[in-house]
Amino acid sequence: MQKKIALDVGDKTIGVAVSDPLLITAQGVTTIERIGIRKDAGKVMDLIKEYDCDTVVIGLPKKLDGTDSPQTEKVYTFKTMLENKMRSSGMSHVKIVYQDERLTTVMAEKVLIEGDVSRSKRKKVIDKQAAVLILQSFLDSQQTPCL
Repeated sequence: MQKKIALDVGDKTIGVAVSDPLLITAQGVTTIERIGIRKDAGKVMDLIKEYDCDTVVIGLPKKLDGTDSPQTEKVYTFKTMLENKMRSSGMSHVKIVYQDERLTTVMAEKVLIEGDVSRSKRKKVIDKQAAVLILQSFLDSQQTPCL
């Protein structure tokens, strides 16, 4: 089994998490500072190769009522750019899926506050922690229950 990588795509940063080889847990690996959509997609592709991932899980920021938000449209645009760059780079075998990410940033902040992480440090790791929650949610949904 190949690892999965998750992205929490924001306007200023992209939080990144990667699964363990057994696809049980998610670990935060980095936060990408946004430069431009093409360069950002390139950095994501480098991480896909580095961690040998076969699936990209992108957090989809829907509104609480399930409708698209302005940020949802930006995520759709990012996914399209990433798909196009991967196709032209011979990485079309890598699957890209969405995972509902409603409230993940709120949950991530709560986890960090409970861990007594200072406000300034929280700001630096919040997106990476949100990516961990997105990926863990995806991994949990893929598990078959033990009988």
